[in-house]
Amino acid sequence: MAAPALQQPSYFLANLKADWTNKPLHQRCHELRKIIDDYPAKELHAIFPWLVESVFGSLDGILTGWNLRFLQARSAEYNIAMDFLNPSGPMMKLVYKLQAEEYKYEFPVSYLPGPIKSSIHAGVLPDCPLFHNKIQFPMSGLLLLNPFEYYMFNFASSLIAPKMYPPGQHGSCSDSAYFVLVDTYLKYFLPTEGNVPPSPFSDPRGNVASPAPRSPSVPYVGYGGHSTSLLKRHITHQPSVNADPAAQEIWRSETLLQVFVEMWLHHYSLEMYQKLQSPQVKLALLQYRLSMSSMLCQPPAPPGSGTLHTYQEPFTPSDEHVLVVRLLIKHLHAFSSSLKQESISSSPSAHSHSSPLEELKRVVVQRFVQQKLYVFLQHCFGHWPLDASFRAVLETWLSYIQPWRYTAEKNNVQALQADGQNRTVPDKWASFVQENLLMYTKLFQGFLNRAMRTDLVNAKNALMVFRVAKVFVQPNLSEMIQKGEQLFLEPEHAILQRQNRVFLTPSHGGSFLSSRQPVGTDSVFKVKSHVYSLEGQDCQYNLMFGPDLRKNVLKLIQIIAQARQTAKRMSDHSMEMAANSSFLSWFGVGSSDHNNTFTGGEMDDMGEGVKKTHEFLDKALDYLCQIFRLNAGQLSQLMVNVASVDDEGASKQLPDCIPSENGLVLTDLGRLQIINGLRRFEIEYQGDPELQPIRSYESAFLVRMMFQISSFINARFGDHMEALCSRPDLLGSIGRHYLSSSSKVERRKSPVTRQIRERPQRARLSLRVLASYRTLAILLLLYILFALMSFSVLSSTGLVLIISFLYELLLRFFHEKLKTQ
Repeated sequence: MAAPALQQPSYFLANLKADWTNKPLHQRCHELRKIIDDYPAKELHAIFPWLVESVFGSLDGILTGWNLRFLQARSAEYNIAMDFLNPSGPMMKLVYKLQAEEYKYEFPVSYLPGPIKSSIHAGVLPDCPLFHNKIQFPMSGLLLLNPFEYYMFNFASSLIAPKMYPPGQHGSCSDSAYFVLVDTYLKYFLPTEGNVPPSPFSDPRGNVASPAPRSPSVPYVGYGGHSTSLLKRHITHQPSVNADPAAQEIWRSETLLQVFVEMWLHHYSLEMYQKLQSPQVKLALLQYRLSMSSMLCQPPAPPGSGTLHTYQEPFTPSDEHVLVVRLLIKHLHAFSSSLKQESISSSPSAHSHSSPLEELKRVVVQRFVQQKLYVFLQHCFGHWPLDASFRAVLETWLSYIQPWRYTAEKNNVQALQADGQNRTVPDKWASFVQENLLMYTKLFQGFLNRAMRTDLVNAKNALMVFRVAKVFVQPNLSEMIQKGEQLFLEPEHAILQRQNRVFLTPSHGGSFLSSRQPVGTDSVFKVKSHVYSLEGQDCQYNLMFGPDLRKNVLKLIQIIAQARQTAKRMSDHSMEMAANSSFLSWFGVGSSDHNNTFTGGEMDDMGEGVKKTHEFLDKALDYLCQIFRLNAGQLSQLMVNVASVDDEGASKQLPDCIPSENGLVLTDLGRLQIINGLRRFEIEYQGDPELQPIRSYESAFLVRMMFQISSFINARFGDHMEALCSRPDLLGSIGRHYLSSSSKVERRKSPVTRQIRERPQRARLSLRVLASYRTLAILLLLYILFALMSFSVLSSTGLVLIISFLYELLLRFFHEKLKTQ
């Protein structure tokens, strides 16, 4: 077939834009498929940036594109979009077609994550090799990307771009086209079985042009060696022209992974970026901290440098963002765990014969993800609201610290769990736990601080405590964490004698890339390197099983026990309310508390929630006692303390407060008491009862009419009512019951209202009760009943008044009887 006649790019693009707004999605995709197949790269080059923006939306969020984040599987356009964007679809064919011609596209630096953007603006080249050879100094404000990089940058950016979506678009994140596409790209470019499929769309030379040739002096597998040298090796992603097919295709895997990590996880300060990324700083930092030699040590850094407690980028990830990060973590664990057994050996000779993909599997988690994910999770732990939405962050953390869940032995583990056996963490994961010690200990402390400030009576919050306790109670995990802490605390003089052949710099006859070092020193070095590189040389490490954290755990256990008591009281109260909510209570015999708005369905939900809360908290208590080896005596003492606090709470005291000039001020203990429902302030309407807002069970017209009538009566006969209420006999008592509606009652004061405002005590008549739908229904039924008994309207009215009077008189009598007792 003859090639189509060449058109001017601007005219070609104008035609596509006109068709884009007038045709449905399936027709547009069909025509684009034909254009991509038929037209040469020279013309496709002009439409590529516009097409990418039309699909993923603009970087500033003004244009939403195809709304992939809200395109659900039930939508008719879902399959069309997925077919067009899948790794073997027309869009990727266009990418590879342009890649063969080595076209470049501009991506604004201003839309990169804050640390990278600040670093580039400061004239510092980011350490990530993804940005090498793409930044021009002096700064132009643009990155020059190849088509594959440009496509992936825009795809990743669409997750964090501030989109303005039409109202009413919602659905499950895991069912959205964007979430499924991320999963598809990860499985295609980072396969757990086999190699990355070669590009089905090749150029005339037989392969897709690589971004740039690799230097012959830097072999590809060099970055993948499990070296413990201080110099973090740059992971280059440009395969050489003469490389084997596997190495030729691996650059796409590296590019995809680096783009996802940089765009989704790299959100913290420039200072942290420079400290954590620079291998030279890591070298000086560790040499100083380990005190290897006075010749090798660098001057100490100023206090606070290299820590995570400096400036934070004002970035708040969404739930969807965190769930996508979790998907990335889970797949990378599965990808890393698919490493062939013969490649697991740590000897350099074994690495030299491994394929590039196997080398990538070996280092993918530690070198690409660990550092940025740690800071990302720390930011979320410190800034996320104290509610159940934190579950997404929690599960992301738990997914990272449990890589054994995503191994080939996962089915065997599930079978053991089905048999009721405890899941023991295999010993081979001890090195992972040690090299990620802060992920277990520091973040556990962060979660502990959150849990102590969270409402644990809520079943969703109780579930999160249960989930964390269930993970850390796994047999063998606590021992691995303790072993890692012991390695970190090993005295520096103990390894000083072994340092001469381990930490030599090139100027002292050594090599940064050397992997010769004893096994014992290797483990100690890995743990210390991990902690100091993430927390800085002046970090004060708090032992997970030390006395300070143990005190916090005991405090959490006490809060859990208090929450269980509160849940029990709520359960008893809901059962009492359910008993009172019988058919007779509809006629006024039940509770008269109008502030209670629980319906029958809501009470059932409350009962179910309280039941789940009990279950989660009971198991969490048991697991925490196992993790921190608390004996029965300590637990029973805590329960006694909780019981005494619960008895005080039952007396309806105020939350713990401190008197001040402006009234009562809540203490931290008082806040915890309120959060966990142990104590509370009475919040009531203290204005004129006649002027309360109209309720849903009242007729607005009758409320206003009864108010006018009662106001007229009170103005006309107010003096007579005052005289009646002042009488000391039975008539005076009845008058005070019916006419004195605003008697003074001593109530507990809140911090806001230091004094109770005194209202004038004046007898008055209130007819607002006649505006209630329930009262009207009762009167209607009584009139119908009396009519069936052949009573006239006047007689029925008299009987209603007599019955009401006797009913109120009996209530008054029993009330006085109870008060005397």
